[in-house]
Amino acid sequence: MDNLDDFIMTRPPTANRPLLGLTVLVVEDSRFACEAMRLLCLRSGARIRRADNLHHAHQHLKVYRPSVVIVDLGLPDGPGETLLEQLDRATPRVDVLLGTSGDADGAQRALAAGADGFLEKPVQSLAEFQQTILCHLPPERQPMGPRPLHEEFIRPDPVAFRDDLAHVVTVLSGTESDMHLDYLTQFLGGVARSASDKILGAAVDSLSDVRRNGGPVRPEIAKLAAVVQNRLNAVPPL
Repeated sequence: MDNLDDFIMTRPPTANRPLLGLTVLVVEDSRFACEAMRLLCLRSGARIRRADNLHHAHQHLKVYRPSVVIVDLGLPDGPGETLLEQLDRATPRVDVLLGTSGDADGAQRALAAGADGFLEKPVQSLAEFQQTILCHLPPERQPMGPRPLHEEFIRPDPVAFRDDLAHVVTVLSGTESDMHLDYLTQFLGGVARSASDKILGAAVDSLSDVRRNGGPVRPEIAKLAAVVQNRLNAVPPL
């Protein structure tokens, strides 16, 4: 397995591009959240590779070893913690291993699985993104001298938000099993937080509350589907 950084590092990191020369593998099923990560990497000088589930992440890792891996805890084919645990035990280990989630217990779960740090969704602050990675990098991989703190916040393209909503429509057309609904509420809850959409988030929370209390879920699913469709109608396709 090759370390992709050996091939792409042509210049050392700089104060303005502190992640120059690094490759970041983002394991994330949300297009909207991943677009934010892409912009953050672009501003920081890092290259990004994306896997939308655990299976594709393992395919990436068979080919190269990135220096940074960021893993969403809620993925369609299993919990992100399983990948964090595997990568934490791997030899050689990646330089920086991070978890990401919008769940209240996300940081605790990620660190318990072996992550070095955690990025709480929505991940929008350039300074926070850079610092979370840099504080876990070996000294020789960090930029020399003082580094300005960029108080820049990333705003992903709304088309990526539409892609996530279209994915939700497909999920809503499936079964109403507990596993299916677990994924739906986790995924759409994360999308709502990333997009700062309080109405969509409230609809997700309402479905979660009804499930928790053993109430009928179909009326809540119908309400959620209506909110999703309204959002799709408001964001024109390419």
